[in-house]
Amino acid sequence: MTIKNSNGIQLNDGDCIQVIKDLKAKSTSITLKRGTVIKNIRLTDDEELIECNPDKVKDLVLKTCFLA
Repeated sequence: MTIKNSNGIQLNDGDCIQVIKDLKAKSTSITLKRGTVIKNIRLTDDEELIECNPDKVKDLVLKTCFLA
């Protein structure tokens, strides 16, 4: 199984990604702004989801269509 970002580039555990759209984190008042860089992602069993720990939110799951 290969997990790809919005540009079709394959993602691996530990990669750095960039958010391409402002995203509001559910159950918090925090918004991840466009251009935010997130380091050390973790891949999941689902091709469309990754896990990460941005600076302000812990254990966040993001859809790969919002990542570059």
